[in-house]
Amino acid sequence: MTDDTSLILSDHPGGVACITLDAAPVNALTAENLMAFARLIERLETDDTVRAVMIAASCKVFSAGLNLKQAQTFGVAEQHAIVKGLNQGFLALFKCSKPTVVAVNGAAIAGGLFYVLASDVRVAAPAASFGLAEVRVGADFPLGPLEIARAMLSPNDLRRLMMTGQPITADEAKISGIVDKVVPAETLLQEALAEAAALGKIPPNTYASVKRQIRGSVIDRIEGGIAAGANAPEGGWFTDETVPAMRSMLGG
Repeated sequence: MTDDTSLILSDHPGGVACITLDAAPVNALTAENLMAFARLIERLETDDTVRAVMIAASCKVFSAGLNLKQAQTFGVAEQHAIVKGLNQGFLALFKCSKPTVVAVNGAAIAGGLFYVLASDVRVAAPAASFGLAEVRVGADFPLGPLEIARAMLSPNDLRRLMMTGQPITADEAKISGIVDKVVPAETLLQEALAEAAALGKIPPNTYASVKRQIRGSVIDRIEGGIAAGANAPEGGWFTDETVPAMRSMLGG
């Protein structure tokens, strides 16, 4: 059970818990489903029967990020809420002490890409695509996603994805190391579950320790920034360019 209907939790052999994103049509991110995701990850982290966590999507689009039509109406309070959700949701995944695997069946764009970047192992179908479109909608990056991107992407991938806002294909993402495997769509979930079960056999305390050695300094920066007010940027998240850029992106 989860406390958000857009997240479906299922159990699989080998102690794998699968979270399926189920917010049709494009798994848009909201403050509510991001915070529910954070709570679910934290709950699974404390469950001794769970050896690994997998993330998948029920929609053709893995996750398209924010619903731009709705985001155009956000006041400062709503902007703060979504920034908090982005920071807390993806920090929870990035710091999860258990192995995490993501199965990417379609487009993972803008905020939706951070389900991928914050996971330990990434498996994709050929139709998947990957992009950070924020610059094209007049928005910069909240602290948590920014630090995760810096840690997980090469300098040239940061430049290419963040400064152009254009997506890349699954094969291009494989070459860049953004995904580990590209597999046929019909075997995507099976392959990702196998990866998760294999990681779940690693001594858990050692796995958690090594992950912390790799990511600890990034986690500390994000947590320190949140403590200093990064969840509620002064004046909100958006600038005077944001709403016009969102309208342009939607063809308005």
